[in-house]
Amino acid sequence: MTFLGTILSCFPALVILIAIASFLGICFFPGIFSISALFLSLYGFPLLAYRLHERFYPVKEGISYLGSKEYSPWWGSHQIQVIYIAFPALETLLRLIPGAFSLWLRLWGAKIGKSVYWTPQLEIADRGLIEIGDRAVFGHGVGIYSHIIKPRKQDLMLYVKKVKIGSNVFLGAWNHIGPGVVVEEGTYVPVATHIYPNKKFK
Repeated sequence: MTFLGTILSCFPALVILIAIASFLGICFFPGIFSISALFLSLYGFPLLAYRLHERFYPVKEGISYLGSKEYSPWWGSHQIQVIYIAFPALETLLRLIPGAFSLWLRLWGAKIGKSVYWTPQLEIADRGLIEIGDRAVFGHGVGIYSHIIKPRKQDLMLYVKKVKIGSNVFLGAWNHIGPGVVVEEGTYVPVATHIYPNKKFK
């Protein structure tokens, strides 16, 4: 792993430490400033880090290898976002506020249409690598993964590609959607359906 990759591996721990410090600030110095500091540590800081990372190291679609001597932009991007996978309640709170989660994803670079319905329990691994049309409905426990990792000759092969979901799509509970999947407009995806990479579902 490269030096930058190693540094970014510590990013989730850094966010936790800053959040703990902000929480202690609320305990000892309650007020709008300390509350804002906690909010920014959990939502603003990772988002800003991601936007800066994308500016200098944009994630590219296609195949790469995590064990190579070159820095993997996806790895850094993933480490910045992993705090929300480790602590899903952070984004669950946003999904309880109409429109907030869609706005949140747009800030990460996703293309999100109007009137999208998100259930509270959901997992999106790569926030900037999804495109969703209008009036899509996401069932309980849906997972969207714009990457896949497979072992290849003593290395780890990484495949990255955007997931595209059309307008008026209904995703049943516990659907899992892989990289490069296209779900066409007006499609109903049954409960517990696994759509494998680069498949078109209609």
